[in-house]
Amino acid sequence: MQEKEYTIRAMTTEDYEAVHALWLRIKGFGIRSLDDSKEAVTRFIRRNPNTSIVACTKDQIVGAILCGHDGRRACFYHVCVDEQYRQHGIGKAMAQRAIEALKAEGINKVNLVAFTTNEVGNRFWQSMGWTFRDDLNYYDYTLNEENRTEFVG
Repeated sequence: MQEKEYTIRAMTTEDYEAVHALWLRIKGFGIRSLDDSKEAVTRFIRRNPNTSIVACTKDQIVGAILCGHDGRRACFYHVCVDEQYRQHGIGKAMAQRAIEALKAEGINKVNLVAFTTNEVGNRFWQSMGWTFRDDLNYYDYTLNEENRTEFVG
């Protein structure tokens, strides 16, 4: 890939199939049976219409960030770049675009969760200047047991 053969834009609900196909190409990617369904992602994008981002070549989506906020804090979810398109600045460009969208909406802080086994992702976020937090505990509580995580082989 030559320099800048991609565009960065806001994700739309019409992008779901292509983004889901991208998720399925990323080894180790965790996909939730309910949270990552077309209906749930459509609801998320409608609630956060400007902050989720995709990177596109002329014929496919090669990167994506689900990004939303509650009016106070934001979170990045499912940040990924197709393995064939890594090391070209796409992840950084998407993160910067999402951050600018958050700033435009008055949001001052964004966080993300990266699996401890995701060495590539953890190195990426550290190289971008994100702060690793070891001063807090992360908890979740499952409200629907049918919402299972399946990992891409």
